[in-house]
Amino acid sequence: MLITSEAWVERQLRMKKNIYMGGQLVGRDHPLIVPGRNVIAMTYDMAQDPKYKGICTTTSHLDGSEINRWCNLHMSVEDLLTKQKSTRCGIHNCGFCMQRCMGNDGLNTLSVISKELDEKYNTDYHKRFQEYLKYFQKNDITSALAQTDVKGDRLKRPAEQDDPDMYVHVVKKTKDGIVVRGAKCHITMGVYADEVIVLPTRVMREEEKDYAVAFAIPTDTDGLYFLNRASAPRERKHFKAPLAEYGSSDAVTIFDDVFVPWERVFMCGEYQEAGRMALLFANYHRHAYCGCKPGVTDVIMGFTELVAEYSGIERTQHVRHDLADLIAVAELIYAAGIASSVNAVKSSSGVMIPDPVYSNVGRRLAGENIYHEHNVLVAVAGGLPATLPFEDEFFNEKTAPFLKKYLARKKGVSAEDIHRCFRSIGDLSCSGFGSVWQIAGVHGGGSPIMETIAILANYNLKEKAEIAKYLAGIERTGPDKSEVFPGEKKNLETFKEHLRIYKK
Repeated sequence: MLITSEAWVERQLRMKKNIYMGGQLVGRDHPLIVPGRNVIAMTYDMAQDPKYKGICTTTSHLDGSEINRWCNLHMSVEDLLTKQKSTRCGIHNCGFCMQRCMGNDGLNTLSVISKELDEKYNTDYHKRFQEYLKYFQKNDITSALAQTDVKGDRLKRPAEQDDPDMYVHVVKKTKDGIVVRGAKCHITMGVYADEVIVLPTRVMREEEKDYAVAFAIPTDTDGLYFLNRASAPRERKHFKAPLAEYGSSDAVTIFDDVFVPWERVFMCGEYQEAGRMALLFANYHRHAYCGCKPGVTDVIMGFTELVAEYSGIERTQHVRHDLADLIAVAELIYAAGIASSVNAVKSSSGVMIPDPVYSNVGRRLAGENIYHEHNVLVAVAGGLPATLPFEDEFFNEKTAPFLKKYLARKKGVSAEDIHRCFRSIGDLSCSGFGSVWQIAGVHGGGSPIMETIAILANYNLKEKAEIAKYLAGIERTGPDKSEVFPGEKKNLETFKEHLRIYKK
């Protein structure tokens, strides 16, 4: 079912206080948290908007009801393609990360792995997950995702740490559930999510089986604490703007002997599959970035074009070339997401798994270009985003005439619009809020080195060597020489169907 943003906010405000910020225990109505909460509320509003029907909404494969796209499992290539589109549309509405992809990526990961665990170990994790998914969709839940452990000494594995709590782990099992302890860091939107899905962060060994744990709990569960930091553009006193209404929160998330009932446990001790779960989530999330980062680039590109127009330099060659760079980055990343979707494979649970090579090359390209994109923007804008006078000077009797006169640029553009443009560029590129999202552009979903590792792990370089042998006249030892691209046997009709879905 679909709920309104108002109903969701009311649900948030009923939750118990467990957020610490600025040395104080605060509620989910704290002024610094509200801008981030507004982003999630926006996603509920988009699902209610007829303009986004079929993009931000879909049909549940469980019961045929209309649900929010972010409660959905990717049961088809079309689901994966529309996930990209909905993410990009969301960013156009808030100006940066729309934040809900993480919980959805966690849902899809749990569906795939819980089924594989049942098949391999005769467990009942997938049945538990199916019941959890019914609850999730029925109540239009929004979820954070907690994967990255604090890790302690980076040269030591989980079982080698001086303090065993450096990775979240099971400390006790009872007939009713498990008790977990530890901490996860960089957890976006935990303080304004209904639930948090917790996954392992790496490959585990047998002696680390207590660290191979996955579960989901409400975000106000006893023993769960968020040590939160929040960021948002500087509040506008006069020149209100959508960009200034949104923000984000990230928290060190503490699990202080948290009880998790068995029905919400989806992995417990199956250490052999911990790495598989961790990498699969990374794949889903990097696929999400192939929709997210093009949306962010769209925003940067839009302000680059706008400030160039306002300055009268929009037709100069260097500006056009800079904009071509931005177009190339945005659309190549988006194309990687399309390729990852079209080449997806169906898991035993029925959920589609994106092609990991394309999702990782797309995310890697995004992370390596984020600072270049901001450099393009600030090079075209100049220094005014950093030195623009405060809004108050536009309303001061003495100073307002000066600003109206001396901030003028292209004829026909008001001083107010000049101020709005440069204030927003300042928010994006030279503020605390902007700096957070530049770093997130590099590291969110995995740093470029992690994508590099994933690319090399999934790419068949031996296949390319066989091509080289053929061209050099060297006897080949690999697959049938008649295959130009061995292993790439995509059925033509299937490809045409995928192309039809994308064009739709």
